[in-house]
Amino acid sequence: MTGAPKTAMVLAAGLGTRMRPLTDDRPKALVEIGGRALIDHVLDRLADAGVERAVVNVHWFADRLERHLTARGRGPAILISDERTELLETGGGLKKAAPLLGQDPVFVANIDSVWTDHASDGNSALNQLARLWNPSIMDAALLLARREASVGFEGAGDVFLADDDRLTFRGAAPEAPFAYMGVHICRPDYVADGPEGPFSLSGLWRRSAAAGRLYGCVLDGDWMHVGDPRARDEAETRLARAG
Repeated sequence: MTGAPKTAMVLAAGLGTRMRPLTDDRPKALVEIGGRALIDHVLDRLADAGVERAVVNVHWFADRLERHLTARGRGPAILISDERTELLETGGGLKKAAPLLGQDPVFVANIDSVWTDHASDGNSALNQLARLWNPSIMDAALLLARREASVGFEGAGDVFLADDDRLTFRGAAPEAPFAYMGVHICRPDYVADGPEGPFSLSGLWRRSAAAGRLYGCVLDGDWMHVGDPRARDEAETRLARAG
């Protein structure tokens, strides 16, 4: 490990259309689980991993989200990447925020992932990901979840994980055992060659995987992908049981 990132990019600008009606009056980042907003779950995890500064992109109900972040009072210092005029997707959002992120590797986190961590103290999922990260051989390191330990994810899986921690995409295979669970590490300039405007990180990951430079590690715990109201309710039940 070259040192855990001290900066994070939190992707919070989405419209949350699948989460309606819960997002009729708020951004998806402010939908609550267990009495706490989704973005607070993520920011608290990042703070526990040593993150000192978080860049948050905003679009839908941006003013309300900014007020919430200002009132948090704990955790990473917040900088805003304003996407009010154009929603830029994951790659475009990271590219726009690059001047705020600096040059060192960063955590990049979605706001619709909540998880329980079964690992012992000092060996949390984010710490494991940081220990895996090695920029000399990697373009990105992804945090993965086992499909059977997931709530709210109904896909056939995204990737296979080799013994050396390299990732290959499912491709034509009917299913794969692991899903990307919404957190990864990369350098901010990873997206520098991406197009202007909106674009997804997925294409860059596939290129990196083909070059043998996409790696991952697996969450020791339960992952809740909070994509719609039903998944939100299921996640709340799972968190209550985990207590």
